[in-house]
Amino acid sequence: MPGLIGKKIGMTSVYSAEGKNIPCTVIEAGPCVVTQIKTIETDGYEALQLAFDEKKEKRTTKALDGHFKKANTTPKKKLVEFGDFGADYKLGDVITIDIIEESTFVDITGISKGKGFQGVVKRHGFGGVGGQTHGQHNRLRAPGSIGAASYPARVFKGMRMAGRMGGDTVKVENLQVLKVIPENNLLLVKGSLPGSKGSYVIIEK
Repeated sequence: MPGLIGKKIGMTSVYSAEGKNIPCTVIEAGPCVVTQIKTIETDGYEALQLAFDEKKEKRTTKALDGHFKKANTTPKKKLVEFGDFGADYKLGDVITIDIIEESTFVDITGISKGKGFQGVVKRHGFGGVGGQTHGQHNRLRAPGSIGAASYPARVFKGMRMAGRMGGDTVKVENLQVLKVIPENNLLLVKGSLPGSKGSYVIIEK
């Protein structure tokens, strides 16, 4: 599946031909450099490794520095593999935003914002224990009973309780590409994306 690595710039809105205001996300997509070509003979599977975003050489390990020099490119921050790219590329080739066309649909993967330790109302949408009747003045956002008694005498795995929220890999499918600006490597995608400004996203066609 062909794709690109990008960086979330932020959100804006554009007007459609009908005059409708559409919220969209701006992504800096590419250019990406082919840093490794994986084949069935050498690796057991076929994939294309792409690299994106410049990195200082002094912040790069010697092993990675050699890896980038083999591809005849400068050190990069983000490396991602794409399987079944559907085209022949050589080591060191640059893949640009030109592979994505306007009005097509893409799948985008990102890391959602971390929200820290959250309760069941925010994390799972619980309604709380109920109103402030029968002396319940501080139970509004409490989880209530978790169902464990002398049997099963334990808490079942997967029980929805308070805990760390966010920071997950989230994939949003079928997002419409509203506009492609090749001179600035910018992509305008309809709707919102997981992650904060400046976070990396993976765009798949």
